[in-house]
Amino acid sequence: MRFRRRVAAVIATLALPLSGLVALASPAQAATSATATYAKTQDWGSGFEGKWTVKNTGTTTIDSWTVEWDFPSGTKVTSAWDATVTNSGDHWTAKNLGWNGTLAPGASVTFGFNGTGSGSPSNCTLNGGSCDGGSVPGDEAPSAPGTPTASDITDSSVKLTWTPATDDKGIKNYDVLRDGAKVATVTTTSYTDTGLSKGTDYSYSVQARDTADQTGPVSGSVRVRTTGETEEPPPPGDKVKLGYFVEWGVYGRNYHVKDLVTSGSASKITHINYAFGNVKNGQCTVDDTFAAYEKAYTAEQSVSGEADTWDQPLRGNFNQLRQLKAKYPHIKVLYSFGGWTYSGGFGQAAQNPAAFAKSCKAVVEDPRWADVFDGIDIDWEYPNACGLTCDSSGPAAFKNLMQALRAEFGQDYLVTAAITADASAGGKIDAADYGGAAQYLDWYNVMTYDYFGAWDRTGPTAPHSPLTSYNGIPKEGFDSAAAIAKLKDKGVPPAKLLLGIGFYGRGWTGVTQSAPGGTATGPATGTYEAGIEDYKVLKNSCPATGTVGGTAYAHCGSNWWSYDTPSTINGKMSWAKDQGLGGAFFWEFSGDSANGELVSAIDSGLK
Repeated sequence: MRFRRRVAAVIATLALPLSGLVALASPAQAATSATATYAKTQDWGSGFEGKWTVKNTGTTTIDSWTVEWDFPSGTKVTSAWDATVTNSGDHWTAKNLGWNGTLAPGASVTFGFNGTGSGSPSNCTLNGGSCDGGSVPGDEAPSAPGTPTASDITDSSVKLTWTPATDDKGIKNYDVLRDGAKVATVTTTSYTDTGLSKGTDYSYSVQARDTADQTGPVSGSVRVRTTGETEEPPPPGDKVKLGYFVEWGVYGRNYHVKDLVTSGSASKITHINYAFGNVKNGQCTVDDTFAAYEKAYTAEQSVSGEADTWDQPLRGNFNQLRQLKAKYPHIKVLYSFGGWTYSGGFGQAAQNPAAFAKSCKAVVEDPRWADVFDGIDIDWEYPNACGLTCDSSGPAAFKNLMQALRAEFGQDYLVTAAITADASAGGKIDAADYGGAAQYLDWYNVMTYDYFGAWDRTGPTAPHSPLTSYNGIPKEGFDSAAAIAKLKDKGVPPAKLLLGIGFYGRGWTGVTQSAPGGTATGPATGTYEAGIEDYKVLKNSCPATGTVGGTAYAHCGSNWWSYDTPSTINGKMSWAKDQGLGGAFFWEFSGDSANGELVSAIDSGLK
């Protein structure tokens, strides 16, 4: 995507360390040592948010942790995340969850809670010892069991077996996790899960608990598809209809997964790209962990109608997407990495494509959300060309990266990429081997928008997403038809090309001419960023006054905007079908009207 609109939540942190908690382990201390520090991160009068950070300051791995403290009377924890928090009177205990108990030397983990009262914690202990960096006593947590093996698969059941975990005090039992949620606790190393739906995909993993009731890490996951014909409803048509859901939309935009349901859009799409994962040090990584898997949803806010609990292993957008897929089984979700802001890391990734691909699969297949994602999307802006930063990896880098991703993910996952639509002579399409890379990909999201905008402050005004060229267009090759034609000429099959639609407009101010080609004084005012505005706002504030190149424009007062309407989208979808394209995609859901007008236009136009 050309732009990334994100509202950063700025929180002033008031650190309230317990006496001596920030001390680091000295060389004379035991090899296994750690600190636990506390901070009050928010205070809204009637309550507060507190966070503990446990850090391994020693030289050997810590397999589990338990933090205990006392609150003065009247101060208590009301909800918590990333730890199991219990109390006996004013004494509070927090234990690690199955996935965050292991801390390598130098590693740290944070857990938090909401509370009431004004007191601060005292008498802190970490694994029964000092919180100030002294030696850490306690039993070792169990190891991870072996990845389950599936057998005896039927329409409604599957048998799972696994190799046992190990523990210094012995294993008590195993939790069996289906799609990240516990479905059974057994004392043996096998379990038969029943009551399943036929022709349906499931993901299983297991987790051991020792005789001290400590849980170890979750095993690897195995994917299982029950036999029989699927009972899910058919997808809406045979064309791909994909929308981007942006991670940061849950903040200032207040747009959540449930809005896909209430708008009616969920029943009219086939795929969702979750944007964006980051690319750091040549590897894929989750960007905003709070929005992705920590944020708690109330019953009213959630897709399922059930509130998140403080101790459930997965919350946030990922859990909401899981609930959406349960409600609309035809929807596939891809994790998109990069984007305008995070593409700077792809150059380093291209130096070791196999390592990059391995890191991406580890994120996508994390046992906490392995069932949520059906594939990966790479949004590199731009290979061997300039976006926010310039890349000089060479014309073969993109193809090499896509080849490595397909080799790592195999054929069971979708592998896609969002790519430039610059069809100018010697432009960005010419800078990389998109034709050669196509063999490894299921499709390309061709970003046929953001051709023109108020980064050219004085104009000339021009539609940012023209379908075709027109008399007076500021630059040849900057239109959708030219981009699709050039990619076809490079050997990309038309069925692997999706036409891009922007659910927003771009505009200038200081414009007196209604037709395209006028002069301006700068970008028009936008809700989140100058020069850009959502369709749901523009349809009322500056209704379309004309069309050019297959898209709409509007002149209202001194402002000039261009954007797609249901009518122009219908025309674009008709063109896409005539070209034999695989479908369409759009950026992004929150720009649409509350009743999903633009999604409906894509859906109906591709039928």
